[in-house]
Amino acid sequence: AARSLARHRGGINVSRMLKPRDRAPDFVRADHRGQTIDTAALRAIGPIVVYFYPRDFSLGCTKEACLFRDAFDDLHGSGATIVGVSVDDDASHARFAERYRLPFSLVSDPDRALARSFGITRGFGLLGARRVTFVIDRDGSVHTALHSETSMSAHVDAVRAALGVLARP
Repeated sequence: AARSLARHRGGINVSRMLKPRDRAPDFVRADHRGQTIDTAALRAIGPIVVYFYPRDFSLGCTKEACLFRDAFDDLHGSGATIVGVSVDDDASHARFAERYRLPFSLVSDPDRALARSFGITRGFGLLGARRVTFVIDRDGSVHTALHSETSMSAHVDAVRAALGVLARP
C-alpha cells in the first residue's frame, strides 16, 4: 500500500502523467466557438499551452482562467497558443469565456479521453482531470508539466518561464 501511495500525488498517478521530454498526444477537437483546434497544425506556429482544470465557474478555475487571460497578450506574443480543457460542455465553456472575457480556446473533454492521454485522470479515472498545465514545444515534446491544485499563479509563472526558454535561439 505504501508503494501505491508513493506513486500518487493529489489523486494523480504521477508515474503515468506526461513528463518533460515525453511525446505529447496530438488532438483535433472543436473549441467552445466551434473552431477546430488541431495541435499538430498549431505546433507549426509555436508552442502550445494545454491546461486542464476541473470545472468552469468554480473559484480556483475562474482565478486560473483569469490569470491566463491577464497574461494572454504576453503569452500569445511569445507565439504560444493557449487551450483550456475540462469536462464541461461547449455551452458551459461559452458562458464561462463570455463572462470572464477569455480570449483563448476552451475544449470539452466529457469522456476524459484527453486527460487520460496526458496521464492525469484522478484515481481510477472516475473523476475529471486535475489542475495540470503542459507546455508543448514545436516538436511535440512536453517541455513543462506542472501539477498544482492550490497555486493558480504557479501555472502562469511556469508557462512564462517555459516560453522564455523556448524563445532562446
